Order: sequence, then C-alpha cells, then structure tokens
Amino acid sequence: MLGYEDFEEKTIARKEIFKGNIIDVYLDDVALPQGGTSQRELVFHPGGVGILAITPDNKIVLVKQFRKPLEKVILEIPAGKIEQGEGHTPLQTGMRELEEETGYQATAFEHLTSMYLSPGFSDELLHVYHAKNLTKVDEPLPQDEDEVLEIFELTLEEAKAKMATQEICDAKTIFAIQYWELLISKERD
Repeated sequence: MLGYEDFEEKTIARKEIFKGNIIDVYLDDVALPQGGTSQRELVFHPGGVGILAITPDNKIVLVKQFRKPLEKVILEIPAGKIEQGEGHTPLQTGMRELEEETGYQATAFEHLTSMYLSPGFSDELLHVYHAKNLTKVDEPLPQDEDEVLEIFELTLEEAKAKMATQEICDAKTIFAIQYWELLISKERD
C-alpha cells in the first residue's frame, strides 16, 4: 500500500499572482513524488456556508441570482463566504446569510457536512447546515449591496425539475436537495 510520501507534491517555490477580496491566487512549482517537477495553479478561499432551509409547509427556500462566472441566472440555497477577521464561525455565517438573503431565521441548525468544492485547484471548504423551525423576520438583516436576489420556495418535485433544466446546477444546492429527499424518504419508512 502506498503511503503519504508516495503522493505528496513538495512545494519548491510559490509566486503570488493575485490577492483579492474573496480569493488569493498562487502559482506553485512542485517536486513530484516520482521525480521531476510541475506547476500548480492554486486558489485560496476563506470558506463558505450553505443552508438547507425547509419552510413549515415543506418547501425548500432558494435564492435566484446572476452568477458572473456562468453568465447566467441560477437558483441556489442561501449561502455566503465566511468573513475573516470578525471571528465568524461557519454557523454564525450561515445564520447571517439565511436572514440576509431570505428573511428567515431558524431556532436550530444541524451541521450536515463540510466539503471541498474543487480540490484540484482550490482549498474552499463549504459547510452545509440544515436550518430547522423557520420563521419569517419582520425586519431582517439587509442584503448585501452588490446582490440582486429573488426568493423562491419550491416543493421537492419542483426543485428536482429545476435540476433537470439546469436552473439548479451548483453542487451545494444539488447536495441539499438530495439530502432533503433522503430525509423525506426516511420519514415515510
């Protein structure tokens, strides 16, 4: 059986390419475990949180927004970046994003999973929570100034239909819908 050292690529040199508000980009020269060298383009991200929020009438809460890298509008679960330097935990970020983006609060949050979204080039770790016992807030936190969002509440079948048409096409939302479907099937058993 191969050990860690049989896979590890050792960094020889690192060059900063870009330092941004959301990501930092670097180019690493690496020594390959079998000999030789290569380059790796790396994106470092502070991490994010996604929230599976189901209304009392059993509908998933989604936000519709334009995603510039895709050049299209998609439906997603409420989500956001963990703010560094403010002491925010993933749960605090999730609670804030749920309220800012949807106007909902929850009385309980269950951590479902944490996943790396594209480990081939990025260290972004996304934490997914299930928000329970949702209630609408009279005066929710304001949305971010640079976001234009529309709230949708869909049944499971409607959400799956949006997956089929690619209106829902991101990993975190697909995961959340599949998890929700699992919950429903367990409740039926």
